[in-house]
Amino acid sequence: MTSMETDGGGSTEADLPRKKLSGKKIVLFIVLPILLIVAGAAGAYFMGALDGLLGKKHAAEGEEHVEEEHKEPELPEYKGPPIFKDMPDMLVNLNTGERRATLLKLGITLEIGHPQEVPAIDQAMPRITDAFQVYLRELKVDDLRGSAGMYRLREELLMRVNAAAAPVKVKDVLIKEFLVQQ
Repeated sequence: MTSMETDGGGSTEADLPRKKLSGKKIVLFIVLPILLIVAGAAGAYFMGALDGLLGKKHAAEGEEHVEEEHKEPELPEYKGPPIFKDMPDMLVNLNTGERRATLLKLGITLEIGHPQEVPAIDQAMPRITDAFQVYLRELKVDDLRGSAGMYRLREELLMRVNAAAAPVKVKDVLIKEFLVQQ
């Protein structure tokens, strides 16, 4: 029987109504698989599984090679006595939120890893002082109480001096004078 031939009832197959896909079937068989494929591809991309296919490894290796060319030569290991660099004393207003001024006088010494780094520290001293001033002016008296407050202060100052003097690395920040006047 061909498609145009009639079956016993006089109707042809071409005359039979086609079943339409319901909304649930469209979602289940078309939209859901597409969403799963897109989500899987996005997950693989963000996890780095597609880096080899997208050529990202080669670009990253090339960037590392360029960075290595611009690195400054490392200084030979220094085994002598520690090198200390005194900073000028600082006098700052603390953040009290009141009209009455609370002053902090701070004397700091930096411990430097190598004697050849002292000129770089001297050159970066205005930047270091600025970073310290900005940080210290936002402190409250309660932030400085006790040994935990002093420890946090030293750690913050060390982080800021290393950021301001990069690529030179300061080993430690030593507090030689600490006075709070209310």
